[in-house]
This record gives sequence, C-alpha cells and structure tokens, in this order.
Amino acid sequence: MDFTLSVLLVLIVVLPASFSDTQRPPHIIFIVADDLGWNDVGFHGSNQIPTPNIDALAYSGLILNNYYVNPVCTPSRSALMTGKYPIHTGMQHRVIYGAEPRGLPLNEKLLPEYLKELGYTNHIVGKWHLGSYKKEYTPLFRGFETHLGLWSGHHDYFDHSAVEWDLWGFDIRRGMDVAWDLHGKYSTDIFTDESVRIIRGHNSSQPLFLYIGHVAVHSANAYNPLPAPDKLVAKFTKINDFNRKKFAAMLTKLDESVGKVVAALQSSKMLKDSLIVFTTDNGGPAAGFNLNAASNWPLRGTKNTLWEGGVRGAGLIWSTQLPLDRHVSKQLMHIADWLPTLISAAQGDTSVLENIDGVDLWESLLSNTPSSRKEVLHNIDDIYGSAALTVGEWKIVKGTTYKGQWDGWYGPSGRPDGHNKPAYNTPMIANSQAGKAVKAAGRPVKLGQILSIRNEAEVKCTNKDSKPCHPLQAPCLFNITDDPCEKNNVADSFPEILAQISEQLSLINETAVPPGNLPMDQRGDPVLWNHTFTNFGDYPEESTIAAES
Repeated sequence: MDFTLSVLLVLIVVLPASFSDTQRPPHIIFIVADDLGWNDVGFHGSNQIPTPNIDALAYSGLILNNYYVNPVCTPSRSALMTGKYPIHTGMQHRVIYGAEPRGLPLNEKLLPEYLKELGYTNHIVGKWHLGSYKKEYTPLFRGFETHLGLWSGHHDYFDHSAVEWDLWGFDIRRGMDVAWDLHGKYSTDIFTDESVRIIRGHNSSQPLFLYIGHVAVHSANAYNPLPAPDKLVAKFTKINDFNRKKFAAMLTKLDESVGKVVAALQSSKMLKDSLIVFTTDNGGPAAGFNLNAASNWPLRGTKNTLWEGGVRGAGLIWSTQLPLDRHVSKQLMHIADWLPTLISAAQGDTSVLENIDGVDLWESLLSNTPSSRKEVLHNIDDIYGSAALTVGEWKIVKGTTYKGQWDGWYGPSGRPDGHNKPAYNTPMIANSQAGKAVKAAGRPVKLGQILSIRNEAEVKCTNKDSKPCHPLQAPCLFNITDDPCEKNNVADSFPEILAQISEQLSLINETAVPPGNLPMDQRGDPVLWNHTFTNFGDYPEESTIAAES
C-alpha cells in the first residue's frame, strides 16, 4: 500500500476518536450547602471560620458574585431542577413537609432527566425536599439512578429524625428503603462517604452527574439545633458565642466534605474533566433565626426574606475550561439558570428548552461577556404579601415576612475589630485537600492572588446617612449596584423608575400559578409508619406500620 494512502487511512481512523475525547461532556458535581450565609465562606471576607477547601475552589475557579437564589429551601431546589421561577410551578410559598400530599409537579421535566438523555449517569446524595408522599415524586422516579439521603427538609445529624410541626419521624433512605443502620452516624460524613464511593466506582468514560445536597448547615431539631462533634466544637476557642462555635464545627465538616470529594475526583483521574458547582440554597438564618447562627453580613435580612441577605447566594463554579486570569464573575445569575447553563456545558441543545425562566450563561461565564439576564425575580408570595424584583441596577421590595422582625442587618462580621484579630490563613487554602487536587489538575491556587481576589469578591457598604425603608407601609426602591446593603431607600427620588418596575412586577405576577400548598394529611403521620416519614400516598388507609417495618 502507498505510504501516503496509509497515513491518510490512519488519520481517518484516529482523528475522530481523538476529537470525541476532547469534546467529551464534563462530569458535573453539584454541591448544595443548606442555609449557608453570604459571610460564612472565607472568600467573601470573613476570617472567623476557615473554609479552605471551598476557598480553594473559589480562588482557582470563578466566584459568582452577582448570583441569586430563592429565599428558602423548596423554592430554590425547584428552580434549580426545572429552570423555572417558583411562581411558575406553584412552589413559591414556604416548603414541602413530609406529611403534605404534594410535590414538584410531575409534568415538569427535571435537570437529571435532560442529562440522562445526554448519556449521563445520575446520582443524588443527601437532601431532596421536592416531594415524597408518592414514590413518583421521589428522586429515583425523577431522573436519578441512586439516592442515599433524606426526603424532607431537615433532620438530626446523628439520629436522623425530623420534627415537623407536631410530627416526629426517621428520615434517611437508600433508594426507597429506610436506612436504619445509619442511625448514630453523622450525616455530613455519610453523604461524603457515599459521594466518594460513587466517584471511585464510576466508569469515567461515561459522564457523571452527582448532586450532593448537604443538610449542613441547616438547623436540626429544637432539642439539638446545631449538631456537631464535641471535639471539633472545642477547637473554636476564638469564637465566644456557643451557637456560633457549633455552627463553625458544622461548617468545618461541610468544608472537609468538599475537600474529600475534590480529592476523590483527582485520584480517580476525573477532576480535569469535571465541572463543579458549589452553592447555597438560600441566605443564612442569622442571629438565632431558626435556632441557627449563620451570617449574611453586611447584607440585610435572613433566610426567608427578600432582602439581599435572604436571596444573594454564596456560589462558585470550577472547571478547567474557565479562563485562568479571572476569578470573580459580575454576571447577573439566578439559580434557575443552572439548568440551561449545565445542559449547554454538557453539549446539549438548549433550543429545545421551552417555557423556562433560566438563561444559558455558559458562554458568558467562559468568555466574560455580559449576562443575557437583565432581571431577577426574587419571588412573589401573595400569601405573605411580599415580592421583590431586580431590573438592572434597581431593586423593588414590596411587603415583607414576619412583619418586619427580620429586616435588619446581622453579624458576626468575622473581620478584625481591634479586639479579635483572626488571621486569614492563605497557606491552609493551598495545602487543603481541594487545594492540592486543583494544583494537580493544572489550576493551582496562587497565594499571591488570594487577597486581591478576596477583596474583589467582598461586599462593602457605606455608612453615610440614608433614608430607611418600611416595606409594610410602601414599596421601597434601591440602587442595588451602589447600595447592596439596602440602606438607602430612593423611592421618593425616582418615582418614575419605581412605577415602571412596580408595573413590571405586576405583569410578571399575572403569569403566576397558585401556590400548591396543602394541609397536612393525617395519613402522613410517621407514627403510623413505624415512626418514619414515608410515601404514604401509595398505600391504602388500612396499610400502615407493615409498609415500613
């Protein structure tokens, strides 16, 4: 055979295989922290609680500094999974309870179902919180192949029981089976070990979607709201507030989990081909809200409010495809954008996505071009009588929750104040498990850049005189770009802008579907099901304890 012809035949055979390797969709690791505050991560400026593994991803990836979530658990998770605002799925008011006979509507196609069509193997570890009263609402029937975790919104980190209203029941499962054997084992460790097991056992020739929904740092039950290992709590000698000490220990376990997951990806030779997202689901419950001790400083409000402290999310994205010279994203982004953005990153066709509110930002994040998203609906809740919308630099706030009880600004700041001077340990970040792993993957944390990146990602607010906002009396308007701490209500100064955005909010509300909330069903009482929260809607009334024993 002629030599030239032989070479051509080799190229024809080899080049397509090589091309397909370079174009392989990334493994997607999506980590959700529960109730993590804006100021609880080191990369936003607080020195109080070290988060070296999370920070390592931030400083070697892309910090999402103009990123919004919903104010509470179920609405945020529904937006993530559907790409829709909660007002368009009936998920806009409060959360789903274990004895409530509803779930995220079954006519909604979810992110793992889209990814499955693109060849992904899908696993979920940890919290679901999108409905479980019938099996078809649970993860294994909505696109995931395996699930180890809880169906409801919270549980105790050691005994895995959940107290909701006056109901008490065990809530941790392997698939559809109650995982009694996990009683006494710490939830964060359980979810970490399972995530690492999945990564190490995965055939990396097929793309992996691993959704890790931590319960940390959500409060547990009132009898032990902030569960953490005592030896770890005792290490935080520089934190005086005991609840904040316990919170710090819970967050440390979460940060260690991130490190172990990233290290497992690297040891399995998957990290270079992975896209990692780390996000909170909503703002932090600060100052005793929900018996918790998170911090959103210097932002206003807490979880379940529409102030920036309730909806501006701590988040980042990491990928070897991201540029190495940029680490803070200013692009406007909402949690509903993850569905089209991840489908785009997975080389899927986003043109088939219909009637969603999410925007594909993948190319914008890669190339640092302006976001095609121009506005964010934070929520409309006609039961609470609250709503908020950001359009460009302007944010309108109408009404509020809890009659304004949680409308203030809450610390701790975690900054040196002249008395307590905690140091920001930058070498700890580079030497963390995640720090070592990202270095091996070719995206090292550069110690000389950390402080400048951190300074760019920190929110700073002025202390000049400002006009207060009383949203129960009248709508408020803020220039959220200049005033991210929502201290200066400029509604009287810009009445035309207020009127325009108020009208826009009303038009959006015309597209809303009614909230899907339902009364608790007595059949869902765990006492009827061997003290477990279960898919009670699948059983006739005469079936009770036998179903879960």
